Amino acid sequence: MNTEEINLIKTELEKCTQNWEDGKNTAGSHASMVKNNLQLNRNSEESRKNSQLVNKKILSNQLIKSFSLPKRIHGIMFTKSSKNMHYGRHIDNPYMSSGRSDLSFTLSLTNKNFYKGGELIIETINSEEKFKLNAGEIIIYPSSYLHSVNEVTNGERLVCVGWIESYVKSTEEREYLFDLDAGARGLLAKYGRSDEVDLIFKSYSNLLRILGN
Repeated sequence: MNTEEINLIKTELEKCTQNWEDGKNTAGSHASMVKNNLQLNRNSEESRKNSQLVNKKILSNQLIKSFSLPKRIHGIMFTKSSKNMHYGRHIDNPYMSSGRSDLSFTLSLTNKNFYKGGELIIETINSEEKFKLNAGEIIIYPSSYLHSVNEVTNGERLVCVGWIESYVKSTEEREYLFDLDAGARGLLAKYGRSDEVDLIFKSYSNLLRILGN
């Protein structure tokens, strides 16, 4: 998202003083034990309006669409963490009332130098990575990964989070499809249309038909 859009969202959220609630309200039984943040009531006018904007921006991004193959973007909410707040190690619920969680995303609404701590930690099979984003940057990762948010020691971390139900459940299969799509688009841009590129796009489309649900 661009600076103007981020500032518009932040301005509207800053006007909300009555609609912030305990983040535990939407956490699962396990996650609620390690969750310590605030979130904007999803039924509030500000939340609904800005969630629609985020949804629209994600769906208009060709790279994100190619990577995630979104069937549904759901559960969007705005959260903030002030000093001493954090979100301990947890995994997202596979099925929510709003849809299946194949991918999770975090969109930063504050620059990383506006607060201390608050890093998003994502664990894979053999690694652990820390992420701290500037305003307008987004990270998308498999919902099957354990993750957490370090304690904020100063300032305030404001983000938008949500989930993507993909047409393709498997992380590996989405990666194969993304590589095919990216490769075909790269060849098309570099050399123009050809019979070979058409065959790659054909294989991509037919694989998506087989793997999609």
